[in-house]
Amino acid sequence: MQDMRPVTWLKNLHSGEGCSMENVQKVIPSGISRRTRELHRQVLGYRMSPLKGLDNLSALLGLGGIWVKDESQRLNLNSFKVLGGSFAIYSYLKERLGYGDRDIPFSVLTSPEAKAQLADLTFAAATDGNHGRGIAWAADKLGCPAIIYVHKDTTRARIQAIESYGAKVVVVDGTYDEAVQKASFDAKENGWQIIEDTSWEGYEEIPVWVMQGYTTMFAEVQEQLTAQGFIKPTHIFVQAGVGSLAGSIIGFYRGLFGSEAPISIVTEPARAACIYESARIGDGKPHSFGGDLDTIMAGLACGEPNPIAWNILRDCADYFITCPDYVAAKGMRVYGVPLDGDPFIVSGESGAVTLGALMFIMQSPECSELKEALNLGPQSQVLLINTEGNTDPSHFRQVVWEGSDPVPTEYRSI
Repeated sequence: MQDMRPVTWLKNLHSGEGCSMENVQKVIPSGISRRTRELHRQVLGYRMSPLKGLDNLSALLGLGGIWVKDESQRLNLNSFKVLGGSFAIYSYLKERLGYGDRDIPFSVLTSPEAKAQLADLTFAAATDGNHGRGIAWAADKLGCPAIIYVHKDTTRARIQAIESYGAKVVVVDGTYDEAVQKASFDAKENGWQIIEDTSWEGYEEIPVWVMQGYTTMFAEVQEQLTAQGFIKPTHIFVQAGVGSLAGSIIGFYRGLFGSEAPISIVTEPARAACIYESARIGDGKPHSFGGDLDTIMAGLACGEPNPIAWNILRDCADYFITCPDYVAAKGMRVYGVPLDGDPFIVSGESGAVTLGALMFIMQSPECSELKEALNLGPQSQVLLINTEGNTDPSHFRQVVWEGSDPVPTEYRSI
């Protein structure tokens, strides 16, 4: 029988021994966020996504502050993923066109001369929806074809969002991880360039660029928090699929603040917990999570960790937690029906799980030990990332309007 507790948790003993910075510095070197942000600022329509304070909810929960980086408003793409994909494509094209490590204006890559040199280039990627949409968007800007592979449970709405940028979508009869394998095989067979946010032996440089691209978001957070009078968050709850976002943000803050970095809590679906499983086994290696990965958190339904991200998480993450689907559903409803005076936030299933987890930790007796271990209280300034907006309208309505995936009676706070 499935464990329906709202939060299952594990403290990372490796991090407690002192975070090794070797893997952080390989992936998130000093100054990288300045470079990524300079690129993204050149993209038409770029602006900082908002950092929203949930003042009344934080008071209700007994916290000093809850800050939500709302990526549902990123370039009208409903997700943060475009930051990683666009920087990876930019970095790849610089090398292909002979610019090497030199930074060049984005306009050079979109010029007629560059497009002529790239006429034979096709991009490929596997996705649960958001990464593929970002790759399709970037390829469209460059005038290049894109072929995006999705798993069998990908909804029609997510497929149509990808196709709206001219990409071809291939549905694989399997899980996300099987879609990754198929995309990689076909790309090699056809001479396409794969842009993936996970790595494997012989394919590491591009996933690093993807993780680096996400740092634009964290640089924005720091600027926005400073405007509110805070040097940094005290806690970060970050969701994980393959772990690239989690590894990126934890690496960013470790690089910036060292041992004074915020306490980090990596959050996964209970039915797709490859990062948690790797930490539980405890041999320092990434491990797969079996099963059909059946969770409403489609963006996190991954069974194989990104080894590059795992190395950072193994060394530097503080806690790993898993949550059943009703935790994400509760987070969606709370974002959508906020306390009077708090901002309204549209959040998809994968975007809302961290808010749901935080609320259960603060309110549920079953989570009191974890709350104490995290030292969450009136002094805490908690950072959450709403990684996606309403990317699947039909299911969004089922959760928010119809109340699907309700909180079990024994775990309700009111």
